[in-house]
Amino acid sequence: MTSDTRALDDVRASLDAAAGLEPDAALPHLREAAERLTGLIDETMAEAVVRGGSSLRSAGMRAGLSENAVGPRLARTAALGAYANDDGRVTAAAVERARYDAETGAPAPAKPPAAPMRFKARRPTKGTS
Repeated sequence: MTSDTRALDDVRASLDAAAGLEPDAALPHLREAAERLTGLIDETMAEAVVRGGSSLRSAGMRAGLSENAVGPRLARTAALGAYANDDGRVTAAAVERARYDAETGAPAPAKPPAAPMRFKARRPTKGTS
């Protein structure tokens, strides 16, 4: 896990920054540590399924996640983000493709840019039908 040493150091730095502070002042540092740790867990799961040969289920179980929570989290990773489907999930078939691409040295598929976010009213407004 040498590539993750910096990420671990960043988590530790956020925790150290929270140490000894009043609760209100510590919260932003703890939130930052939690977000960094979540990202590290996600990236490590991605490496485990692509390079370590773990299944989505076993990687999620080792991380304390349900199998349904793994796919969307892997879709946010650098290793598997390009393999996510239109629903924003990485599937077992996508992992097999990523493994094949990693073994052959093929680049990840090109991901089309996300459509810009558009405002959608939850309810019709008065005056429009």
